[in-house]
Amino acid sequence: MAREIFNEEHEAFRDMVRSFIAKEITPFHEQWEKDGVVSRDVWTAAGRAGLLGINLPEEYGGGGNDDYRYYVIFNEELARAGVHGPGFSVHNDINGGYLKQLCNEEQRQRWFPGYCSGELITGIAMTEPAAGSDLQGIKTTAIKDGDHYVLNGSKTFISNGILADMVIVVAKTDPAAGARGVSLLAVERGMAGFERGRNLDKVGMHAQDTAELFFDNVRVPAANLLGEEGQGFIYLMTNLARERLCIGATALAGAETAFEQTLEYCKSRTAFGRPIGKFQNSRFKLAEMKTEITVARAFTDQCILEDNAGTLTPEAAAMLKWWNTEMLKSVVDRCVQLYGGYGYMTEYPIAKAYQDARIQTIFGGTTEIMKEIIGRSLGV
Repeated sequence: MAREIFNEEHEAFRDMVRSFIAKEITPFHEQWEKDGVVSRDVWTAAGRAGLLGINLPEEYGGGGNDDYRYYVIFNEELARAGVHGPGFSVHNDINGGYLKQLCNEEQRQRWFPGYCSGELITGIAMTEPAAGSDLQGIKTTAIKDGDHYVLNGSKTFISNGILADMVIVVAKTDPAAGARGVSLLAVERGMAGFERGRNLDKVGMHAQDTAELFFDNVRVPAANLLGEEGQGFIYLMTNLARERLCIGATALAGAETAFEQTLEYCKSRTAFGRPIGKFQNSRFKLAEMKTEITVARAFTDQCILEDNAGTLTPEAAAMLKWWNTEMLKSVVDRCVQLYGGYGYMTEYPIAKAYQDARIQTIFGGTTEIMKEIIGRSLGV
């Protein structure tokens, strides 16, 4: 099915993104996988190319363009190239929304230029060792003391955790107030008491730095509060739909790529004197995957359009996130089976896709949490 949500400007942007990935990412990604982190040079290269802060005002170095389809294209092309190392989506899709919505003028002048140039890499710290999907269960506190907040606690599984120069930290400024006591603080590199733990050794996405963060009496200026005190949980719930759309759309691009590569393999790989795609079992598996992907593409593109129009609901975003990520996991598993022994060899892209896909149903809210969100919306 032809996609009808993009125009000529979008497709020109896609061509530019592909060229950027081919020049600035693909030649170095294998080494970054070994290093467990990308070079900061790729961030500044992305800034020079205008790929960071597309939604932020031009006066601060941004693109001045709220059309989310540009970020979708960027994420799709990264997924299709199989390069998950640079944590651009955390910086752009997730943090860009918080910063544009919540920053005051002083904060915009302080952070936006570096954010857009790639010199200020950002992360967001929600998950804790004992609180993942249950954000109300976080233990990190930020208690007001004069013109500072005293931050204590720890976070884990934080994408961009090693490289991040500024981290949006979810903390309880009023521990007795439940969800109404949650606030967002911008914690900057070099603040006394802010320490990074190890770069976590993951099953996949090895080039994406993922870290533990520790806060020991970190004195965070009150000027680093994002938005209003006590409104953090509302901000999170408002912005999580975009995060889940991002994950779901990226997962679909990954599934499409895995399928396309496997289809070509089935046409060229022979067994018992003929291409393996000629066997009925192979054709049926390919037919199943093609159908699932095509149906998901229609729903995904509709969600992208609704997000652009400001009408995407949390429930629809949850449906998209769980459906596409579970489908990705299923598709790459079936593709590995069709590859046979070669599918288990890491020099084949399908083996890397298999490793990278597994986390998709977990981060950004597990599949089970997505179903809970949908179920509650049904009044049951």
